[in-house]
Amino acid sequence: MTAPTTVSTSPTTSYRLTQFAHGGGCACKIPPGELEDVVRGLVGVPSPELVVGLDDGDDAAAVRLEGDTVVLATADFFTPVVDDPYDWGRIAAANALSDIYAMGGRPIVAVNLLGWPRDVLPADLVREVLRGGLDVAREAGCPVAGGHSIDDPEPKYGMAVTGVADARRLLRNDAARAGQALSLTKPLGLGVLANRHKATGEVFPEAVATMVTLNRDAAAQALDAGIEAATDVTGFGLLGHLYKVARASGVSVVVEAAAVPYLAGARESLAEGYVPGGSRRNLDWVRPHLDAAAGEDELLLLADAQTSGGLLVAGEIPAGVVIGEFVPRGEAVVLVR
Repeated sequence: MTAPTTVSTSPTTSYRLTQFAHGGGCACKIPPGELEDVVRGLVGVPSPELVVGLDDGDDAAAVRLEGDTVVLATADFFTPVVDDPYDWGRIAAANALSDIYAMGGRPIVAVNLLGWPRDVLPADLVREVLRGGLDVAREAGCPVAGGHSIDDPEPKYGMAVTGVADARRLLRNDAARAGQALSLTKPLGLGVLANRHKATGEVFPEAVATMVTLNRDAAAQALDAGIEAATDVTGFGLLGHLYKVARASGVSVVVEAAAVPYLAGARESLAEGYVPGGSRRNLDWVRPHLDAAAGEDELLLLADAQTSGGLLVAGEIPAGVVIGEFVPRGEAVVLVR
């Protein structure tokens, strides 16, 4: 296990931001089953230009403009996943941009989404949050053009991002086919490490580095390889997002548990009880559709709520690790071996 660093006492990090929120990162999402019940039947104005909408819960909406050009639209925000405001800003921006990359697109503009307890936390902190988001957007070549803020009892930050893509080369969550390999481009364990950080103040630099890494290069590799199906791993965990892909694509998926990579300290943190409530809810949601030889601890790690996780790709790419394969639809949608 990589030794954690201590909490900084600089003016902008002496506040423990994670203590001002009930959850952290994508683990604070509304549970997937509950969310599906809420939005079921809620459809907008029918449009022949809407290429990807609400039907399969894909990563972003896609609307055709002219010819084969589609506009991608997404929004993502969450409560602090780390105490350092600059790092939180970077993580939130990378996470929001990921939805565009997960669809095979290129981000072209973003706007900030901010909730801030202005009478509780100083302005210097929020400035660092926004600076972190701006720096990651710059790395992505995506302008940040304003945004919206509210006075909020809990700090929240993220972005609404617009992108463009080629309709003929979209990465979708309904396009996986039996016989294709399943690849993962970032290690798991972000949820349990974030939960440990919130409880103890320990800092995990490898986890932060993983969360601020853009999924841009992995998406480009998938497009170059002619891959058609992908999604990113965030708050619903690997099992939750895999279930959505398999269900939408009409296939089942086999996960080889021993092949799945984890961040240093993830297993130890699980063993010590640092499991987000969102991870348990993810496993409960998938369990009726699961055939698993693995034990409960392994399944909790596979269902762990990730923040700014990697891509799940139906195929093989240099940035990915093959962790299983898609197979013809059987009685179980997700099989863990």
